[in-house]
Amino acid sequence: MKKTLILILAAILMLMTASAFAETKITVSGSGTTLVNADYAMVTLGVVHMEKDVLKAQEKVNTAINAIRAALIESGVSKEDINTDQVRINARYDYSGSIEKIIGYSASSYLVIRTNDMENVGSVIDVAFEAGANTLDGIEFFAENTDSAREESLTFAVTDARKKAEIIAKAAGLTISGIDSIGESYSYTSESSRNAVFKNAVMEDSAAFGATVVQSAKLSVEASVTIVFVAE
Repeated sequence: MKKTLILILAAILMLMTASAFAETKITVSGSGTTLVNADYAMVTLGVVHMEKDVLKAQEKVNTAINAIRAALIESGVSKEDINTDQVRINARYDYSGSIEKIIGYSASSYLVIRTNDMENVGSVIDVAFEAGANTLDGIEFFAENTDSAREESLTFAVTDARKKAEIIAKAAGLTISGIDSIGESYSYTSESSRNAVFKNAVMEDSAAFGATVVQSAKLSVEASVTIVFVAE
């Protein structure tokens, strides 16, 4: 009985060893990208003002930011789409002497404005600057629904990985027989080289002279996978 058990265990070990040698794992990465149109933008802008007196600096900034908010609402922007981004008050120092001295204060307040009117993002900036804004912190573009783009990018990524694995397997005299594991990840980026903000652009329409032109690029939805293939 004992001898029989030893023979069975030996046979199982031989089969496991043969199987291990018969299978080779190939790990590859694949990527896929789909472009989608941005359907809303977030504009961050505000007011920076410096005064010797901290309360005066704060008062002037508050007055300006309230005027900007009112002008945006009057132009058609919903008040729910105008939110405070940050408010700061910083002391300004003179370091020229042996002892640093406070010589004034810098007060700032920023708003984030959301707009779905992609053709008139620049007009939001113009309205704000006409009302007293003096700094533009940036513009970001987004898309509400990227589910289909994610699926398409993921399909491209898996296809890309499979193609690489088959090339490697063929070069090594092997054949893909299965998949051991799959990992995935996503990222969203804006084609920044194609996004642009032009201030005081010359327009064909003389009435629009000096307007801010904002060109929105497509958003890049990228998927990547790491797949461990089994080859024989």
